[in-house]
Amino acid sequence: MAQVGFFARLANLWKGFLSLWISDVETRHPEIAYENAINSMVEKFARLKTATARIIRRREDIAERFARAAKEQAQTEAELTVALDTNQDDVAVILLQKKNQLTADVAELRAELDTAQKDADSAKTSLLSVQSEIRKLQAERETMLAKLQSAQARIKIQEQLDGLSIDAEVKALDNVRAAIKTTIAEANLGRELSESSLDARLQAIRGQVGEVQAKQQLAELKAKRAAQQAAQGQKTM
Repeated sequence: MAQVGFFARLANLWKGFLSLWISDVETRHPEIAYENAINSMVEKFARLKTATARIIRRREDIAERFARAAKEQAQTEAELTVALDTNQDDVAVILLQKKNQLTADVAELRAELDTAQKDADSAKTSLLSVQSEIRKLQAERETMLAKLQSAQARIKIQEQLDGLSIDAEVKALDNVRAAIKTTIAEANLGRELSESSLDARLQAIRGQVGEVQAKQQLAELKAKRAAQQAAQGQKTM
């Protein structure tokens, strides 16, 4: 008994591992999960369809028996009427017994037919329900797989964007900016050096000397003209 229990537990453990493995595969490949579910429902639909066909066949058999019994009952009643009209009491007794039996048979068959009709209606409803579920599942598969592909595409694009780094480009531009600023600084330094050099200072002094001399010459000219104007004034008097 202990050995049987061990093997039973081992079988359950294997089923558990197998179930987890299948679940993991279906999670990673949802198209397989949908396909398995749809195939399972299609098989169920096929079995239910066969069972429904048997129920409908039974209903048709009962309906045929009911129709025959009802027809025979009507015929017996007609024959009983003739027997009574012709005073054939012995035949009437036999026909009356037959009529009573047929009446009971017809009532029983009618009840069976009603039950068979309800069974057939229920089976057809179940069959149509499973068929509708299969179609819904097929439509859901197409929609969900399309959404999955779209999501996967967005993830790949995002991963590619995340993998793109602008650090190198920014660093390259920083180097260019620094080089430009260094060149500008060198140019400014050359100008500053030239302005503070000895030659530049001497040139500035020469410019100042020329300006002073010009001012002195201007003053001398003005004084000379003033003297001439004064001399002319004295002569006129």
